[in-house]
Parts: sequence; C-alpha cells; structure tokens
Amino acid sequence: MRKPLSQRIALSVVGLVVALLIFFPTYWMFVTSLRTPGQILSPKYDLIPTSFSFGNFATALARDNFPTYLLNSLIVTVGAVLCALVAGTLAAIPLSRLRFTGRRGFLLLVMVSQLAPTSALFLPLFLLMRDAGLLNTLPSLLLVYFATTLPFTVWMLYGFVNGIPYELEEAAMIDGCSQTGAFRRVTLPLLAPGLVTTSVFSFITAWNEYLFALVFMTEKSKETLPVWLASFRTAFATDWGGVMAASVIYALPALAFFLLVQRKLVSGVVAGAVKG
Repeated sequence: MRKPLSQRIALSVVGLVVALLIFFPTYWMFVTSLRTPGQILSPKYDLIPTSFSFGNFATALARDNFPTYLLNSLIVTVGAVLCALVAGTLAAIPLSRLRFTGRRGFLLLVMVSQLAPTSALFLPLFLLMRDAGLLNTLPSLLLVYFATTLPFTVWMLYGFVNGIPYELEEAAMIDGCSQTGAFRRVTLPLLAPGLVTTSVFSFITAWNEYLFALVFMTEKSKETLPVWLASFRTAFATDWGGVMAASVIYALPALAFFLLVQRKLVSGVVAGAVKG
C-alpha cells in the first residue's frame, strides 16, 4: 500500500536533514583546508568562503617522508585485507557447508573476539612482536591488522556463503565439475559482492588504525599516515589548516577504493542484510 503524499514528503525531509548532518563535517573539513590561517582564526567565519587557498595542501605534501608514510600505509593495509579475505573465505566455507562438533562454539568465539577492545590486545601483541623480533617492521603491523580484521571477515563471509544455495555446486558437480571447480566457477563469482563488502570495511579498519602504528614503529621511515596526520598537532600549537588538508589527503585512498567497488558494495550490503 502506497503511503500518503504528506508522509512521503515528511520522510524525505527527515532523510535530507539526516544526510546534511552526516555530510556537514566532511564539508567543513574540506572548506577549512582551503582557508588561510588568518581566515581560520578570524572571528568572522563564513559558512561558504569567498576565497580559496591551496597553501595548506602544499604544506601538508611538503612535510618530510609523506610518500614513505603513504606507501607504508598502503602496504600494511592492502596486505592485511588480502590475507584476511583469503583466510576468511577458507574459514567461512567449511563453517557454512559442513556440520561438525564445535561449529557453533567456534562461530560464537569468532563473534566474541570482535568485542575485545584494542587496549586489551595491545600489551600481549606488543610482547609477542618483541619476542619475535618484529617490532619496528612493516610485517608486524600487517600481522596485527590481519589478526584484528580476520574475525569480522570470517563472520561477514559466513553470512554471504550461507546465502548461496549449495544445490548450485551440486548441479555443477553433476555436470562434470570437481568440487573445487564447482566452487571456483559457481560459488566464487556469487560470493564476489560479499568479498567486496567485507574488504571495504576491513580496509577502513586497517587504514584508520593509529595506536599500534605509533608504538610498534620507532623509526620515521616505518610510520604510517595516521601517525603523520597526528604530527600536525604539537605541544605548542595546532596547524588547523594543515590538519584539514592532511585529512582530505588521508581520506582520498579510502574514497578512491570505495568508488572503485561501490557497485559491488551496494549489492553486497543488500544481500548481507537478508541472508545468513
């Protein structure tokens, strides 16, 4: 039954207001990054500026080791996401397709592990990396990000695999495919939206991580972009224009990744909302 016109208008207005409230911090960050220090500190702060300056971006990009920080972040983030997707897929398929003793307990353990706060994992992981001689190396961060994103990846992919009927694989095997071939030709293409959806959330989680990168890395050449972003604030002052410009630069890789996979992401979110 179609809703009355007045109710539809009211819902549209509410949706527009919520969208504006969500978008406003991003708009304010971008606009502030285009202001001069005098405009930022001026008592008269226009919502829509009349003049723009790209000096803050030049200052941010000119800071020491920015290309190195960017490369380090991409290596540990992309590496952790790829490892989590491979391991998560290999775990989600038997959890969904097979019935074995302890299966429900394992799923509960995976879900509970997501609730552990970062502060509770910090000390054990630090001691483990120290004893393994991995402190101040990129593999240590990659392993930590992999470990922190894996439970979420397993749980998400488990729901997506559950939404793919096993009868499709059986039909492919009847037609002559092996079990591996049936998975590769039938299940894996149907699982693609779930892989994309999971990779986006895992990417954002690893990309934004700050605490482990700050403590595990003691050399400037091994630090990541979140640590670089924090360097704009010192004990004496904060370069607000630089912070906002750096934040825009920092958000661009995640935004580019989202735009690259957004079609698969939408279908994956819808599928994950009703399956599993």
